[in-house]
Amino acid sequence: TFAYDAGKAAVHHLTKSLANELAKHKINVNCIAPGYIPSKMSGQLEAYVPKETMTRAIPLKRMGCEGDMAGAAIFLASRASSYCTGITIPVEGGMLSQPPKAAL
Repeated sequence: TFAYDAGKAAVHHLTKSLANELAKHKINVNCIAPGYIPSKMSGQLEAYVPKETMTRAIPLKRMGCEGDMAGAAIFLASRASSYCTGITIPVEGGMLSQPPKAAL
């Protein structure tokens, strides 16, 4: 929906803005952008697009899971991400790597 798209864009922009503002305090700000993950929100998509169609459109041919999100969160919480700030980590099975015509 338009509201969802605007909200997601706002989170990405807020991440960058906060990262810029808080860097002087040695605070890193990053976010995770989940793809098609089983949830109440993604369940509503099935009214418009069957789950199988969505899954086929994902290059990794599967929905994401909690473990996929946890991996990104663990990275961001670890020292390994100490030089990362203002970034959005897409955890979406490769959807963004496709040419526009390949997506739904």
